[in-house]
Amino acid sequence: MDPKRPIRARLRSALAASALLLLSACGGASSEPPPLEGAAIGGDFTLVDKTGKTVRAADFKGRYTTLYFGYSFCPDVCPLDVQVLMQGYHRFAKAHPDLAAKVVPLFITIDPARDKPEIVGQFAAHFGKELIGLTGSDAQIAQIAKSYAVYYKKGQGTGPNDYLMDHSRAAYLMGPQGQPIALLPVDKDANAVADELAKWVH
Repeated sequence: MDPKRPIRARLRSALAASALLLLSACGGASSEPPPLEGAAIGGDFTLVDKTGKTVRAADFKGRYTTLYFGYSFCPDVCPLDVQVLMQGYHRFAKAHPDLAAKVVPLFITIDPARDKPEIVGQFAAHFGKELIGLTGSDAQIAQIAKSYAVYYKKGQGTGPNDYLMDHSRAAYLMGPQGQPIALLPVDKDANAVADELAKWVH
């Protein structure tokens, strides 16, 4: 019997364990359960895009979606959040172009009275060609906001088109079957958004 064999066997085991640790340290899909797993968030919806074309939740089946609810007339928070969201998406796309191709970013207005199709289209275009702006009737927006537990309320203004919208601030990552996965940290920075996408999109 070769007396060195047990040592070699131990070395092989140690190298295999080290390889596993290195792989886990390099990122990739997480083995953790998604933070929003099982949450009653999401569902079917019917809205319209910048051309007035009907868009349904089923159109995105098989792909991941990110959803941010805001409005184009927002003076500060919405543009900043969407900028961070899309900068994070673009950094993720640069590092993982094949995975980013599976993700559809959506901007959904909570101010349909002013955010007509062409307006949400123009707003979305400022942040990247991948971002799809969506609007709809008051009832359609109310329905999707309820499905995603989004709060919004029209504030007081000096005229019919001069008002602010109070609304909750969140960006959702939804899975290929429409299942809720995680909230994207748009309140942090683009790197945090890119890292979160890399963690869950596979």
